[in-house]
Amino acid sequence: MRLFSLLIAVLFAASVSAQTPVEAEAVNSAEAFVATLKFQEGTVKLPQAKATLTLPQSFRFLDAADAERVLSELWGNPPGSEAIGMLVPTAASLADSEASWAIVLQYDDDGYVSDEDAKDIDYNDMLTDMQEEASASNEERQQQGFGAVELVGWAETPRYDAAAHKLHWAKELAFEGEDAHTLNYDVRVLGRHGVLVMRAVAGIGQLASIKPGMGEALAAVEFDQGARYADFNPDSDRTAEYGLAALIAGGVAAKSGLLTKLLAVLFAAKKLVIGGIAAIGYGISRMFGKKKDGGAA
Repeated sequence: MRLFSLLIAVLFAASVSAQTPVEAEAVNSAEAFVATLKFQEGTVKLPQAKATLTLPQSFRFLDAADAERVLSELWGNPPGSEAIGMLVPTAASLADSEASWAIVLQYDDDGYVSDEDAKDIDYNDMLTDMQEEASASNEERQQQGFGAVELVGWAETPRYDAAAHKLHWAKELAFEGEDAHTLNYDVRVLGRHGVLVMRAVAGIGQLASIKPGMGEALAAVEFDQGARYADFNPDSDRTAEYGLAALIAGGVAAKSGLLTKLLAVLFAAKKLVIGGIAAIGYGISRMFGKKKDGGAA
C-alpha cells in the first residue's frame, strides 16, 4: 500500500511538473505583453466620437492601437475590430485569464437616433425574434467554420435612461462546445451625430461583478458640448434610419456596418496559437465563444 501510494504521488508530481512550466510561460508572456500597454487615467478625450471619458479609479483606458493589440495579439482574435479604445478594470490584470474583462469602445456615425420608440418596445417579443434570428443564422455560421450559438435570454432586460440618453442591456449566450455560458453586456450612448458603443464580454458567472463596473463606465462618458443629444438640429443634422429597437436587436448591423467588425471578434475563438503572445489563449475562450478547429479566422 505504501509503495502504491508513493507511486501515485510520483505520478501526480510528474503530471504537475509537466504542466506547470507551460502555464507559467503563458502567464509570464501575458504579463510581459500587458507591461507594454500604455494605460491612461483621469480624463481622456475620444475625438472620433467627440466625447470625453472621466475615469473613476476603477478603470484605465487603452487607445485604439493598444485596444486592437489586446483583441488580436493577446486574445488571438482577427484584426480589424475598429475599436476606438478600451476600458480596463483595475481590479484584475489583463494577464489574469480567469478574472480579466474589458469594455471595447466603438463609434457609429449614422446620425441622430430617435428615441421616440422607447416606450413602445416589447422586450419579450423582441427577445423571441432575436432568438429565432440567432437560430436561423447558425447554418451560415457553421459553413464559415464557427460553432452554433444560442441566445439563452436577457441577463439584464434592456433599460433606457431618457434623461441621459443611455441604453443598456445584457444577453446570455451559449456557444456550441462550451459548458459555461457567455455574458454579452451592451451600452449605447446617444449623441447628436451618432452612437457610442460600449460592449463587455465575459463569462455569465461574472455578471455580479461586471454589472456595477458597467454602471461606473456608463457614468464616465459624456459627449462634448455641441455633440450632445440635446444639441441636435433637425434642420441641418442627419437622422439615422433606425431607432432604439434596432440598436438592441442588432438588425441594423448588416445595413449600416454597426458592430460588424466587433461581432466578428465576439464570435471568433480565443484560440491557442503556437508561438508569440497568442499562446496565452488557454482558458479564456469563455469570453468570446469557441471556433471549431480548422474554421475561418
